[in-house]
Amino acid sequence: MKTETYARVLFAGPDLNHGSFAELTRRQFAEQFGTAVLGDLFDTDAGYDQLWEQVRECLHGEELPLLLVDLDPLGGSPQLDWLRGELQALAGERADRLFVCAGNAEDVTALADLIQQPEKHLGCVEVPQLPESHSWSCIPPHRYRVLLCNGPRCTRRGALPLWKLLREELKAVGRLETENGVHITRTQCQFPCDQGPTLSVYPSGEWYRIRDAAEVRRLVQERFVEELAVPELIMRG
Repeated sequence: MKTETYARVLFAGPDLNHGSFAELTRRQFAEQFGTAVLGDLFDTDAGYDQLWEQVRECLHGEELPLLLVDLDPLGGSPQLDWLRGELQALAGERADRLFVCAGNAEDVTALADLIQQPEKHLGCVEVPQLPESHSWSCIPPHRYRVLLCNGPRCTRRGALPLWKLLREELKAVGRLETENGVHITRTQCQFPCDQGPTLSVYPSGEWYRIRDAAEVRRLVQERFVEELAVPELIMRG
């Protein structure tokens, strides 16, 4: 894809090749940008090798400046900084011709507007580096390890706001990263997606589904405060 500002625009993210989400996304992109854009979509479920190869071809063919749009709903600032660092390493002295931004694959109209606003894009020079020592270098205190799925399908079922609520509720009752409390981690797909959002608890090995705020609050109160079983929320095989 080419714009007035960029010789090439590439898009990268999960679930862009196969499945219902990919089908919908590809149709919407083709309607918004034209069918040629489908050759600029790179599914990252299997890694980034194909994307890096395309970037190398763009550098070799002087298809610059280039914009990479990150469509990963879990990306955030650390993901963008990682992408910038990788692009900087690939481009070397031409890193100043490469740019990145984060976009929402489900809103192609807003995405089209974002692409036309280079002031909202980040360059690939002077990328922030990880410090040699940092405050998160220690294992936080906890009794339970909770894994909340933020894979693409659970995310579409509302897992991100539920993740934030889970942290808030655990903190409010004094169970977030305490000796008798919970350490929570977001994960990619855990399965089974059709029962999600999926939450698993260790070391007990329980699998729960939390579909709304009420179920999050109930799980926190009954499972982690009162330490009772919550059979109604247990996933069935």
